[in-house]
Amino acid sequence: MLRPLSLALAALLALAPAADAQPSHGLSMHGQPALPADFDHFPYANPEAPKGGVINYALQGTFDSLNPFIVQGQGASGIVDLQRGYNIFDSLMQRSADEPFSMYPLLAKSVETDDARSFVEFQLDERAKFSDGQPVTPDDVIFSLELLRDKGWPRYATTVKKIATMEKVAPNGVRLTFVAPDRELPLILSLWPILPKHATDAENFARSSLKPLIGSGPYVISSVRPGELLVLKRNPDYWATDLPSRRGFNNYDEIRLNYFRDDNAMFEAFKKGLIDVHIEADSSRWAKDYGFPAVAEGKVIKDTFRSGVPSGMLGFVLNSRRPVLQDKQLRRALADLLDFEWVNANLFGNSFTRTKSFYDNSSLSSFGTPASEGEKALLAPFPDAVDPDILAGTWKPPVSDGSGRDRAFVKRAYDILVAAGYKRQGSTMVSPSGEPVAFEIMLKSKGGEPVALAWQRTLALLGIRLDIRSVDDAQYQQRLISRDFDAILNYYPSSLSPGVEQVGRWGSASKDAQGSMNYAGVGEPAVDAMIDALLNARDRPAFEDAVRAYDRVLLSGAWVVPLYHQPEQWVARWNHIGRPDTTPLTGYQLTTWWRQP
Repeated sequence: MLRPLSLALAALLALAPAADAQPSHGLSMHGQPALPADFDHFPYANPEAPKGGVINYALQGTFDSLNPFIVQGQGASGIVDLQRGYNIFDSLMQRSADEPFSMYPLLAKSVETDDARSFVEFQLDERAKFSDGQPVTPDDVIFSLELLRDKGWPRYATTVKKIATMEKVAPNGVRLTFVAPDRELPLILSLWPILPKHATDAENFARSSLKPLIGSGPYVISSVRPGELLVLKRNPDYWATDLPSRRGFNNYDEIRLNYFRDDNAMFEAFKKGLIDVHIEADSSRWAKDYGFPAVAEGKVIKDTFRSGVPSGMLGFVLNSRRPVLQDKQLRRALADLLDFEWVNANLFGNSFTRTKSFYDNSSLSSFGTPASEGEKALLAPFPDAVDPDILAGTWKPPVSDGSGRDRAFVKRAYDILVAAGYKRQGSTMVSPSGEPVAFEIMLKSKGGEPVALAWQRTLALLGIRLDIRSVDDAQYQQRLISRDFDAILNYYPSSLSPGVEQVGRWGSASKDAQGSMNYAGVGEPAVDAMIDALLNARDRPAFEDAVRAYDRVLLSGAWVVPLYHQPEQWVARWNHIGRPDTTPLTGYQLTTWWRQP
């Protein structure tokens, strides 16, 4: 039920209809969509791509649930997957991979909002239907929003609480009026999956299940081997095959999602031809291990792509809920003791770049750039939130000589600790209260162990004990949800339009929310204020100021030990898999690839 206050506010908003609101074929976060209303297909898709055949993908992990929208159970990745596509569930609109954040028609044929973005109205395509043949209706949209709010991941409830009223409007639409104007909310809602009211068990939705959900997407689940294999078959009656936003996509008759325990097993399966495409994240393997015969014979093709999006942040996340990690100065010293030069040379053949910003390699990065006047104005109410060198753009991560025994490198971190009241007692570093400085990093499988071991060795030089524990996927997920860890290895992807997802990662509202991605336990007013500023920026310059200021606050908090990123995207494929020649802004798009006839 909606709160009376929300209803009253919605009524007041409705008294003053916005004169600037007009139905449109698309919507952008800033400015106008790049493609016209009569566009034929996305420029990075091949509308003549052949249809048919089978694709075998590999995914790391396991699953015991086919519902990816709830906390309970381990949902099967690959059903709702940024790389392999939203295969089962269509959303109201389709995001373009060639623009920072622009949406185009899918279930909704048009979208309407005002300049303040106090509401959004979607008119559904009359042709849209679920895989059981039933039409997609406004009732299904409202049902999905309410169901995900009440039974789904906490982030859904956080979003739906921003909606004051949901109402059906003629001829085939839904109008959502917001509690307060929100620049990003219309775009976020247009990305949500729509579920059928007539065929979804709402009462038991929050319980993990291996019963497939019905969607309106291009594929249906045809076979399940729990934890091992998921087979998706093309729906021959898929309603949107010829829609401009779908031309050149979803080209396989069958998608096989094969689940593996670790990355090495995935690579070996690829070498044997059991897997058709391998997304490579190991620079050493990319440089040294692709000498097998199929590569020399041209049967396996190595593709390199350049992306225009920020690098994101891969790093060791420090859970500041733990007493030992609550001291910012300790966290800063721990970050400074990551010997990147040794790691890069000895583990990765010097193929990685040190990550120095949550938005590295983009205009959103604060690294090496003094704060602008706009940034300073945003940060003025929080004078202690940003370190002076980060504000001035002069901060750099410490650089070692790469020997693994650089005393000057270690001394810099030692000086930080001594100034904060830490000291050595024999071979042990102790806190100002006399407690030994010791913590554990929890890893999923053994993928991060070499870097963790290198960090462990450097920390030990100052008497800091780091224990490394690798756990299976189920235990990892359970401990993650319950916050039962000191540190983890995590990757935070970035885009050219960071938005409300930042609340779930770093906002105070998500600190104690079960299932949120606020792994570091951050609850800082300055973080909340910068997120609010970037969400409400009206033009690109103001938005970039807000994101750079936000970047400075996160770097100053030292909640993450930054690691590295690869400057390119690496994907290997067997030559029976084809792809378009055009690469969009965000890099390769597996959903536009095809099986050669």
